[in-house]
Amino acid sequence: MFDDSRIREQLLPFTYTRAIADIRIGITTIKEKWEQYLSIENVSVSTLAYLQPKYKLSKDDSIFINACILPNDAVLKQVIALQANEYLVHKDLFIAAWHSSNPSGKKKVDFVGELTHIERPWDIFKKNEDALTSDFYTLCNNRTSQALSATNTLIGPADRLFIEEGASIEASVLNTSNGVIYIGKDAEIMEGSLVRGPFAMCEHSAIKLGGKIYGATTLGPHVKVGGEVNNSVIFGYSNKGHDGFLGNSVIGEWCNLGADTNNSNLKNNYGEVKVWSYSEQKEINTGLQFCGLFMGDHSKSGINTMFNTGTVIGVSANIFGAGFPPKHIPSFSWGGLETLTEFQKEKAFEVAERMMDRRGLVFTPLDKNILTTVFEQTILYRTN
Repeated sequence: MFDDSRIREQLLPFTYTRAIADIRIGITTIKEKWEQYLSIENVSVSTLAYLQPKYKLSKDDSIFINACILPNDAVLKQVIALQANEYLVHKDLFIAAWHSSNPSGKKKVDFVGELTHIERPWDIFKKNEDALTSDFYTLCNNRTSQALSATNTLIGPADRLFIEEGASIEASVLNTSNGVIYIGKDAEIMEGSLVRGPFAMCEHSAIKLGGKIYGATTLGPHVKVGGEVNNSVIFGYSNKGHDGFLGNSVIGEWCNLGADTNNSNLKNNYGEVKVWSYSEQKEINTGLQFCGLFMGDHSKSGINTMFNTGTVIGVSANIFGAGFPPKHIPSFSWGGLETLTEFQKEKAFEVAERMMDRRGLVFTPLDKNILTTVFEQTILYRTN
């Protein structure tokens, strides 16, 4: 799987710290979806040089697949059918080829059928329902769910609920009428929670007391959520542990939303939402009426923080204070509405190390090198 350079730029800030293949949409990451479809344990990933040490890269003869593509039966069939001199395309989107992502000198094959891919950050929550439903039936087919405790209320079809081993759910209401609900291994839904599908929570995630979750929402592994969440994707290892609203949003890894952090997902005039684009270097129209917050890895918000509609936050930003902060907050920023200063690199590393240590993980030299590269790549945004 390789990063399409154009789409990688359009998916920032999330691709500052990961290959496109590692973006979570639905239940699993895109890489994990392809591994399941191809029955391969570790799909090879080609990405930027500073990220490449995170990933296996095979030098053997391979099929190169654009990492923004989500697999389905039609894609899999046509990718496997490719001959050594052929490459597969859909309109202007390169899908796959033998040996090289460069189609020069090869025979073009036009893709036929339905294709799902992500090009912009908002595609992650916009297309999450279809991806989540597909993942549910891929992961749960011909398997037996753990039983739901009698203290709970289930509304809707029971076959749309799957509970992995070790999960705990008590005194909550789960509604599968509008979509599937997947509860990962050792996950927990605490008492008084209300969950409406489509919804997925991965291993060791938790919904705190009285949480209110609307679909289509995904909580990645080791995520803690409280308050109200609607149609959002949280990649993993991040916390929204208290009351406050999060809607039509994408949150990276190692983020923390302070108590009563809220985001707007609808403009007062009900118009289409504009969002900062790193590739265009300006705000662009999403075409969406509902669009909330995009927060890169390792970023944090203080208590009572308010985010405007279509806010984009980079990597390792620390946001606090009264009023609405700017709609584009550069990576390694510190402050809020009145003043944004540079979050010192070594201080940011200390925060990252402490947060990862709380989950029993080590802030490695590779992690430090990646964040250092992001720091250097984003200096321009902090000086303008």
